[in-house]
Amino acid sequence: MPYNLHHKKFRAITNTDNGEVSSQTLFHYHQEDDLVWAVYQGGGIRKGTLVGQWREGNLLEFRYQHLSTDGTFKSGECISRPELKVDGKLRLHETWQWTSGDKSRGTSVIEEI
Repeated sequence: MPYNLHHKKFRAITNTDNGEVSSQTLFHYHQEDDLVWAVYQGGGIRKGTLVGQWREGNLLEFRYQHLSTDGTFKSGECISRPELKVDGKLRLHETWQWTSGDKSRGTSVIEEI
């Protein structure tokens, strides 16, 4: 595992229009060995969770679910590619797809705060 995400916090900096995560969404990550999980909320998301693991090629594979502030349940899957910034903080480049609703795809970037 190239990075340890335990007790790191992230915030979205970009997202495609069909995504619900925004700059108001805060992610609290945890990690044990190759297992990674997080709780997130803020913006249009009342509460969400994700669980995943490190894969070959230094990629993270996640499944996520959340309850939107409008009362809608959403779920999806994501592959994240970490990047170490010059300031020592992490940036995660994400490619995701909803597994509920319209099943559309998108991309987002979240950064460690």
